[in-house]
Amino acid sequence: MEAPGSSKKMIATQEEMVEAKVPLAYRDQCAHLLIPLNKCRQAELYLPWKCSSERHTYEKCEYELVMERMLQMQKIREREAQLKSQPIPLLPKTANA
Repeated sequence: MEAPGSSKKMIATQEEMVEAKVPLAYRDQCAHLLIPLNKCRQAELYLPWKCSSERHTYEKCEYELVMERMLQMQKIREREAQLKSQPIPLLPKTANA
């Protein structure tokens, strides 16, 4: 399963995310990293200095997704600007012209 417009594939299934009680807002291409992170957090009583490698891996994945979306949006804006810069013909071309 792959999200539209993303180069990363969904690794965690819907069943795994439901079982791990991952909130809907966090069910993205990095959810497979969030599941073990949340388990570690619960096991370590949410101590901020614990689970740092899991947190770093998850945050890096999220950062890469954000950067990918930003690049896609930049390409869309460049295409729109290019289309706006092209002149619109005032007179339609006829077949005999």
